[in-house]
Amino acid sequence: MASSAEPETKTVNPIREIAELGPLILDKALSKEEFALLSARYPDLRMEREKSGKITIMSPGKFGSGNRESIANLFLGLWWLKKRIGEIFSASTGIELPDGAIKSPDCGWIGPERLALVSKEEREDAFLKAMPDFIIEVRSKTDRLQKLKNKMKNVWIKNGVRLAWLIDPYEEKAYIYRASGEVETITGFEGEKLTGEDVMPGMELPLEELRIAGK
Repeated sequence: MASSAEPETKTVNPIREIAELGPLILDKALSKEEFALLSARYPDLRMEREKSGKITIMSPGKFGSGNRESIANLFLGLWWLKKRIGEIFSASTGIELPDGAIKSPDCGWIGPERLALVSKEEREDAFLKAMPDFIIEVRSKTDRLQKLKNKMKNVWIKNGVRLAWLIDPYEEKAYIYRASGEVETITGFEGEKLTGEDVMPGMELPLEELRIAGK
């Protein structure tokens, strides 16, 4: 006797499937409100909005990249647990820039003075509308280095971030961007560490922790 049970159907998320092939750029420009609705509908996807309304959906990170981002987050979190100053955030946080673009670093910190400009309601129900004091970007294998450098200079520093680190584990280089416009390059991770300088006194990240296994 044949079974009457219907075959199990698998729910398919077409946007996620396409994004896994690489960054997905939507043809249609979205308003900030439309972007908020899209990101709420697909909370597991990382998206950014340009000031023009163009939307980029990033592909899910590979294990190695996710591991190194987590390590950077860990050292930032350890510093915050010790100091309890301001607030830290992860890559899932959207930051609304003055020009209307919405971007997300791999992790960052906003100090108490800037945090005071954000209401309690906005902290829970809106993108961060104040610029962070500090951010970290860790290059993944699919990231174009020059594009990341442009983002550090023209997005983060230009809009008020006081200190920013771009870490490239593939070339073992770290770029330190400061509010003054100065960019310092560190070559080689062995024995090197990044510090929070006068922005986040006591914050340290040993670059050896971000070396690619086997290199």
